[in-house]
Amino acid sequence: MKQKQRIVIKVGTSTLTYENGKLNIRTVEKLCKVISDLQNQGHEMVLVSSGALGVGMGKLGIKERPTLTNRKQAVSAVGQCELMFIYDKFFQEYNNVVAQILLTKYSVETPHKENTIRNAFLSLIDMGIIPVVNENDSVATDELEGENFGDNDQLSAIVAKLIGADKLIILTDIDGLYDKNPALYSDAKKIDTVHTITDEIRAMAGGRGSNRGTGGMATKIIAAELATECGIDVQIIAGDKPEVIYDIFDNKPVGTIFLGKEDSSDCN
Repeated sequence: MKQKQRIVIKVGTSTLTYENGKLNIRTVEKLCKVISDLQNQGHEMVLVSSGALGVGMGKLGIKERPTLTNRKQAVSAVGQCELMFIYDKFFQEYNNVVAQILLTKYSVETPHKENTIRNAFLSLIDMGIIPVVNENDSVATDELEGENFGDNDQLSAIVAKLIGADKLIILTDIDGLYDKNPALYSDAKKIDTVHTITDEIRAMAGGRGSNRGTGGMATKIIAAELATECGIDVQIIAGDKPEVIYDIFDNKPVGTIFLGKEDSSDCN
C-alpha cells in the first residue's frame, strides 16, 4: 500500500465517545492526525463517521439512548453540529480542509442520484478535500431505528463502492473478528484473514453493539460482504489506537482482513 490509494475509514460511536457519551477527544485528535498524514502522503482519504446521536447525548447530558424517534432526531441534530465542529477544528490544525456529506439510503436509490453523489465525492477528492460522511439522522429516521445503513457500517461500504475505493478500514471497539465472544471466552481466537464470507463467519458476528450506537460486528460483516463483492478489501481493527492504521499501510498484520473478490465484474 505504498502507492497512492483511495481509502474509506469508518469510525463508530463506541470509538468516538466514552461510556458516559462524552467525546473521546484524544482518540478523535489522533484519528484526524493519522488521516491528515496519509492525505499528505498523497492518499485520497474519506471518513465515514458515526456519533451524532452519541455526541448529542453527551452534550445534552443524556445518559440513556432516547426511545422516541423525534427525540433521537433532535439529539442527533445537536450532535452532528458538535461533531463537525470538532472535525473541522482538528483537521484544520493539520492544514486539511473537510466537507460534510449527509446521506440517506434514498440518496442512492436511483442511478441518477447515485451518479450525482459520486460526482460530489470525486470533485471534493480532486480538490484535495477530505469528505466526512454520516447518515442524516435528523431526517432519516430509518437509521435511528437500525433499519437503514446500520450504524453507518453499510453506508461506508456503499461509499467505498461508489467512489471506487481500494480499501475500507472499519474502526471499532474490538480488534477484529473472533470465533467466539472474547469477553466471555478466554480461548477465543481472532480470525486474521477471511477469504470468503460464509454462514459460519456470519454466525461468529453476534448481535447488537453498544448503548450509544446501533451497530455491532454483524453489521460490519454485512458491510464487508457489500465491499468485497466489488473487489474492495475490508479491514476491521481496534479504534482506540488510530495510529495502528499505519501498520496497514506498512503491510503488517492487524485486525481482520476480508479479501475483495478478484472477479468483481458483476458488481453493481
